[in-house]
Amino acid sequence: MLRITGLSAFPITPSDADGRVEADALRRLLEPLAAAGVDSIGLLGSTGTYAYLSRDERRRAVEIAAETVSGRAPLLVGIGALRTDEAIRLARDARAAGAAAGLLAPVSYTPLTEEEVLAHFEAVAGEGGLPLVIYDNPTTTHFRFSPELIGRIARLPGVVAAKCPAPEPAAAAAGLAALRAALPADFPLGFSGDWNATEALIAGGDAWFSVAAGLFPNACRAIVQATGAGDADRARALNAELEPLWALFKSHSSLRVVYALAEILGLCRAAPPLPIQPLSPEVRAEIAGAVRRLSLS
Repeated sequence: MLRITGLSAFPITPSDADGRVEADALRRLLEPLAAAGVDSIGLLGSTGTYAYLSRDERRRAVEIAAETVSGRAPLLVGIGALRTDEAIRLARDARAAGAAAGLLAPVSYTPLTEEEVLAHFEAVAGEGGLPLVIYDNPTTTHFRFSPELIGRIARLPGVVAAKCPAPEPAAAAAGLAALRAALPADFPLGFSGDWNATEALIAGGDAWFSVAAGLFPNACRAIVQATGAGDADRARALNAELEPLWALFKSHSSLRVVYALAEILGLCRAAPPLPIQPLSPEVRAEIAGAVRRLSLS
């Protein structure tokens, strides 16, 4: 059975102005992740702008990724959609194209109740044919999971892990304990929010779902290895070295920053999908300078 732990790297999905995935650019982003030995790749996550791509292009992105990665890391693929039937179709597409699991967020226009979200997960888990990761991203979905709801969904057949926002460092232990109390024993619990993830790992989190790892897998993997070895001091020291990057993420949004970085690093030239605008030349220069000082390349 698939067990999602360790470092999961979330790259952007380069596409042109018409929303067509740029295959060569996506391959250039994915190959270093597989070569670095990340534990999984989060394709078509929020950083992967899944909500802005058509069903055909989402399926095509998975096909490109599966061919590129070639089994070196499991693909966790975003299958969120406004309608339950569409999420089921996306799950089936992703499975057929080579995904190992689906990242299911409760995407909605009308605010959802907890019972509606539970029914949504139950239907997609039952009919999509793909193991599911609970994708809790309240910043984008505007739905906040309670620990009790995560616990109920975690007990559905086919739900294999949870991806939750990392608490603020001072609240990491308490936040993790509240989630663990609601979850089945040994259920994999991972965290996003790069700037808070290290403390969540030290507190006992099983996985880091990382935007930064989509470009800098080795730096992020070193933190995961340190926490796995019980070396909290080293993990914190490594995390402190990345604070300038975390500051940029918080100031300008990680999505916009990593789009700029992909071009600065020479990996691809892609703009975020409209209406999201690229960062200004002044901010891009700030980002380039920070990365040079950090020797992240």
